[in-house]
Amino acid sequence: MVKIDLERVNASAPYIFTPAPFAPLSYVLTTDYGVMYSFSFVPDELLPGIENVYEFIISNVNHRKSPGDRKLLRSVYALIYEFFSQPDAVMIYLCDTSDGKQEVRQRLFASWFYSADRKYSFNYLSSTITDDEGVENIVALLFRIDHPRAVQISGEFARAVQLFHEKPE
Repeated sequence: MVKIDLERVNASAPYIFTPAPFAPLSYVLTTDYGVMYSFSFVPDELLPGIENVYEFIISNVNHRKSPGDRKLLRSVYALIYEFFSQPDAVMIYLCDTSDGKQEVRQRLFASWFYSADRKYSFNYLSSTITDDEGVENIVALLFRIDHPRAVQISGEFARAVQLFHEKPE
C-alpha cells in the first residue's frame, strides 16, 4: 500500500494539504483564490497482477473558477512526487467526462506533466477510449522509469486499452 507523508508534502508545497475525512489517501486544500480542491489516490484494478496502482482524482469541491495558479501546480507536484517516492507506485488519471471538458482536462494534465522538472523520471502513457455512447474517455498512466515492473506495466496498459477498443458482437 502506498503511504503519503503529509508533513514532507507540506514542507515543499506552497499550499497546505489537510487529510480529507471521506477516504484514506485523500486530501484537501484551499487556494489563495478561494478554490477548494480535493485530491485522492484510490486503489484501481485496471492492470491485473500489478500492485500499488491508484487512480488520482482531482475535484474542484466548491466549483469556483480557477485561474492559472502556479502555487497550485507546485503543490500538486509535491503531492505527486511524494506518491512516487515509492518506486513501485503507479498512477492512473482518468479525465472526468461529466461536462464534456475531458480534452481540456487532459491537455492541462499533460502540460503539467511536460512542464515538471522531474518529467524524465517518469513514463507517461495515454490513450482515448470511446464508450458505447460515443463519449471519449481519456486515460493517462504514470510510473517511475525505474519501476521494477515497467515493461509489464506498459504491456498491461496496452492490453487494457485494446480490450476497451474491442466491441463485443
